[in-house]
Amino acid sequence: MANIENEKIKRRYFKWLLGAKGYSEKTIVAIEGAIHQFEEFTGYKKFKTFSERQATGFKKWLGEKKNKGHSLSNTTKYYHLRHLNSFFSWLATQSGYKSRISLDAVSYLSLDKRAVHDALSTRPKKYPSKEQVKELVSSISINNDIDRRDQALIAFMFLTGIRYHALCSLSLGCIDLEKLVVNQDPRLGVHTKGGKVITTLILRFDEELVEILKEWINYLIKKLKFGPSDPLFPKTQVSQADEGYSFEANGISQGFWSNSNSIRNILKLRTTNAGLPYFNPHSFRHAACQLALKLCRTPEELKALSQNFGHESVTTTLKSYGTLDDSRVSDVINNIDFSKKKNVDSKQISIADLEEFVNSKKT
Repeated sequence: MANIENEKIKRRYFKWLLGAKGYSEKTIVAIEGAIHQFEEFTGYKKFKTFSERQATGFKKWLGEKKNKGHSLSNTTKYYHLRHLNSFFSWLATQSGYKSRISLDAVSYLSLDKRAVHDALSTRPKKYPSKEQVKELVSSISINNDIDRRDQALIAFMFLTGIRYHALCSLSLGCIDLEKLVVNQDPRLGVHTKGGKVITTLILRFDEELVEILKEWINYLIKKLKFGPSDPLFPKTQVSQADEGYSFEANGISQGFWSNSNSIRNILKLRTTNAGLPYFNPHSFRHAACQLALKLCRTPEELKALSQNFGHESVTTTLKSYGTLDDSRVSDVINNIDFSKKKNVDSKQISIADLEEFVNSKKT
């Protein structure tokens, strides 16, 4: 049962996070979930009773907790504890709590070093190869507008590496077809991460995929008479079947998708039909980043690609998307000329870029 005193102070905290710290509502929901877990453990006792014993007990409880029959990962536990640590650290500065909450007790809301290392380790992600993307796109027979949309959607995700929240909210007016530029501008209704304005050039990984995208945009404009404010990838139009007991898809509407569930369902259907493994929407961003990183040769190219993906720092691109799987590591190492017989372009990488990357791995 919820504790009224706790609810009041939580509302103050969430208001502070949103207004003073600029946290997104999505992040605040995650923080709220972590605090709720702690309250569930204590039986909704007042936060004023917080102690070292509660902190250590909660860690043990979290370690024993199951989700769909499986123990929570170190990553999940790490973020739960980090959110709680921040909350109680803030609470210790508030009137009525200063003398009740010990920062020493708060410090126990943390994992051991080995678990933290495991939680923060970057692991290779599963993502489609260029060949799999092309196979998936070519497997879609064009019989209607839904087929055209799905084909162009998959091509677009791969050629831009765009985040799916932005993808769902992109309008035709965000696309410069002549320059192949995507203007991800929140002022145009695009839901970008952190509300950033991102200018993304469509990466010409494959001209056939680029052509499919161009044909789709021209089809929307010339055939369907879509305008600048209409969605680039409109949602499916659904109507009640003749027998009245079910619904069926009968084309596309001029509405925007409200979330990424529709994109996930499209990918599940299309990969199943193509006999390919399922790849989630974000995996196409990994695919684009990995291929782009493999092709770039100079620090300037690396920086340009990093900005194209909406990253403020090259470090973000390398840490989040630069991890290689074991087979790729073997390929790269086997192709290194350790004899130094090949001519090396000194402009390929600078000491400053190496230092930035090394420092990023220390944090």
